[in-house]
Amino acid sequence: MKDGSCENGSPIPLLTAVNAESQVHLIVGANPLAAARCTKSLEAGAKPIIIAPETGNLQHALSERIADGSAQWIRRQFEDNDLTTLGREEVDHVVDMVFVTLGGNHPLSTRISSLCRRLRIPVNVSDAPELCTFTLLSTYSDGPLHIGITTSGRGCKLASRLRREVASALPPNLGGAINRLGAVRKRLWEEDNASGLCGTALEGDEDDSTDQKHTFNTLVTNDDIFAEKTRRIRWLSQICEYWPLRKLADITDSDIDGILEAYSSGKDGAAHINGIEFSPRKGRIVLAGSGPGHPDLLTRATYQAIQNADIILADKLVPAPVLDLIPRRTEVRISRKFPGNADQAQEEFLQMGLDALRKGQHVLRLKQGDPYLYGRGAEEFDFFRKEGFIPLVLPGITSALSASLFADIPATHRGVSDQVLVCTGTGRKGAAPEPPTYVPTQTVVFLMALHRLSSLVESLTTLPTEDNGTLPRRLWPKDTPCAIIERASCSDQRVIRSTLEHVCLAFETEGSRPPGLLVVGASCHVLHQPKDQKWVVEEGFRGLDELQNPPEIREGKVENNSI
Repeated sequence: MKDGSCENGSPIPLLTAVNAESQVHLIVGANPLAAARCTKSLEAGAKPIIIAPETGNLQHALSERIADGSAQWIRRQFEDNDLTTLGREEVDHVVDMVFVTLGGNHPLSTRISSLCRRLRIPVNVSDAPELCTFTLLSTYSDGPLHIGITTSGRGCKLASRLRREVASALPPNLGGAINRLGAVRKRLWEEDNASGLCGTALEGDEDDSTDQKHTFNTLVTNDDIFAEKTRRIRWLSQICEYWPLRKLADITDSDIDGILEAYSSGKDGAAHINGIEFSPRKGRIVLAGSGPGHPDLLTRATYQAIQNADIILADKLVPAPVLDLIPRRTEVRISRKFPGNADQAQEEFLQMGLDALRKGQHVLRLKQGDPYLYGRGAEEFDFFRKEGFIPLVLPGITSALSASLFADIPATHRGVSDQVLVCTGTGRKGAAPEPPTYVPTQTVVFLMALHRLSSLVESLTTLPTEDNGTLPRRLWPKDTPCAIIERASCSDQRVIRSTLEHVCLAFETEGSRPPGLLVVGASCHVLHQPKDQKWVVEEGFRGLDELQNPPEIREGKVENNSI
């Protein structure tokens, strides 16, 4: 509205940033809101004084502030002369600001508001906009950057929501960039002032609330002496106005030095945005999980990373339908991991990613499942971080939980399983990890275990006794239900349902179809209970592609396989 009012006719509030350092803020009340107001005052450098009678139920955060001496507590009801006796000496002991946290219906609220208005003391009364001369903003802070949103007391929760939405749209580290650009601005002004070029204050420093002047893009001619004097400052203002925010947030001291050098020397070797020079982009790396197999189970974030990467370094078990999503222009490398070569292949991939990052490329490290679940994700994060490139990590749907779902196995089920354990079947250097003890109400998922299935099952069900004749852990009964799930969510998914007693024979008979995993526990037979077979094999996946034909079911093809 051009007339300075809102659509409902009420005036637009004058938003200001108040320097409250050393001010005295009077807080009436001792409830949780009073504690929040106390915290806000302390953050602003003010000295809060709480006025409230001693009730024995002082809010915990307030108790801590009072105990450490950062806030003062006057243990009585509010008195009128508190407004003119508790303040600073330099303002004749008048308090600088008052917060009433008792609510609009409390008789003290109206009285204090009226007194403050008469004395021209800013006052805020909770839940009573009509009694306030100011309201607090919902603020987001990043260094020197402070963004405040108000709904004029009509919806504090909504203001908080809007503040989060605005903050989430801003690039990280923007406050640091503002500090950096501010220091450069001051440096340019001081250099030009010392040389006699500038004789006025910095252009545009008068007020943050104003836009650029209408002369911002005016052509500078050789006859325009003043514009010539402030050319570098104007040039810096152009950068702040036209560069993308994410580019500004990533700017470094070396970037600025390079820009200044390029400007001074008239170099033209860098890229341009609206005529403004900047150095080549910095490399970026994303660690992303490709999920269990089906491309529809990728997160949107991972799909976007696939579409925007310059080079993709993919695990060899990332399925072909996911790799088919990669644009033809994108360079793709598949890991050369095989038994006995995993560590060397890992080092090769890390170095390949680092080389691409140093060239300024966007690298996607595409991993099967979830990056942090037996995927060396944290190791890769640490490697690239030490090299100066902090990865963005995107989660993937892990087969540890989703595979059992696609096989109609509830990981937890009331009265059957109340806990889930995810284990690896292969430790470092290929060693077999210690198997878990038997818990009747537990579902255990073994990843990377099928290549040593027989030894794993043996370690679960049989174990030599200790010297004293006892077992070091509880053994798994051989009739415990289990299932092998291979290529989960893919069109050629296969499920072998059996028990620990027969699962090894079933696997030997049916053959291997990696990648796969083993699920063990009573929950395996909640929805499917093989009755007269040692095992049952289910082929195909009916889900995401809405296949016309149901999965083929056949019994284990071995002699005497009926129980």
